Amino acid sequence: MSWRPAALAEDWTVYHWMEMRTKMRLMGFNAESVKPLNEEAAAELGAELLGEATIFVMACSCLVLEYWRHQKNLRRKKGERRAAWTAMRDEVDHLALALEALQAQSGNIGPVLG
Repeated sequence: MSWRPAALAEDWTVYHWMEMRTKMRLMGFNAESVKPLNEEAAAELGAELLGEATIFVMACSCLVLEYWRHQKNLRRKKGERRAAWTAMRDEVDHLALALEALQAQSGNIGPVLG
């Protein structure tokens, strides 16, 4: 199957026809009188449409990648906060045990001094 520019020109002509009919109907004009495009104008329209589609796909890709990056950073920060919170709780538990040990020691020493 070979690439045929004429077939592509026909495809862009159909695109032009649908686009113009839709625009004319929205504006309230007669949509039956759409002039067909010549091959050069159809090729130009096709190139413009492909360029816009390429830019649109790239922009959407950038948005998706940025969203994924942001979510990854949020998960990392959440993990860091969770680890810090766990470390802090462990330290508080350790200090509570140390306090209990000191209170027990002071309880044993108290009657001897008194």
